[in-house]
Amino acid sequence: MSDVAGKTEAESVVEVEFRVQSETYPFVGVSAARECTMELAKMLPRPGGQYAEFFDVTGTDPDGIVSLASTHETLDATLLAEYERGGLFEFTVYGDCPAFSLAELGALPRTVEGVEGTGRIVADIPTEYDASAVVAAFLDEHDDAELACKREKESVRPMFAESAFRTILENDLTDRQREVVEAAYDAGYYDWPRERTGSEIASDLGISSATFSEHIHAAERKLLTVLFGAGAGRGV
Repeated sequence: MSDVAGKTEAESVVEVEFRVQSETYPFVGVSAARECTMELAKMLPRPGGQYAEFFDVTGTDPDGIVSLASTHETLDATLLAEYERGGLFEFTVYGDCPAFSLAELGALPRTVEGVEGTGRIVADIPTEYDASAVVAAFLDEHDDAELACKREKESVRPMFAESAFRTILENDLTDRQREVVEAAYDAGYYDWPRERTGSEIASDLGISSATFSEHIHAAERKLLTVLFGAGAGRGV
């Protein structure tokens, strides 16, 4: 088994911070319309060039967020968990999203938040990419964005607390879910840019693409429960 929980990156990266004001972006527009805060908790690649973005919404009742977000043609929204004055939402993004654009350019979004109509994005650019070129390409695509900060830093960031990760692997994931998510990780499915597609990994495992998607999405949901529960004190 690969050491998924213990993997960290210890290298120099360039951190960039952008400010965006356009309400055409859902995390900005929804935060403005509902006078709330939307914070990206996790971003995962999906087949077909899509991304699943998990947003924690606070400061408003979750009712109506799905219908409001779904007015954007490039977005599907699902309420995953509801709590007092907030909720956890999954947004499947097809494009027209600055975090999506940064990921496609090779950057790793770390903070994406909308606070009452003001958007803020912080991302790390790994050393194998030209940071200036990534910034220039992003600003060309999003002329409403503004570069607020750019600096070099050391990156050491584990994905999960190891004890929580091991517990969920051993107790909650089925054998097939664990096999699929480990194979995907080892094959570079979660790298940006992605090294292997879901269809290729499914073929290696001798299963269909639909079965691969079913198992990996179920495993991701359980692992995200650890992340959100530990970080926010709430069960999902």
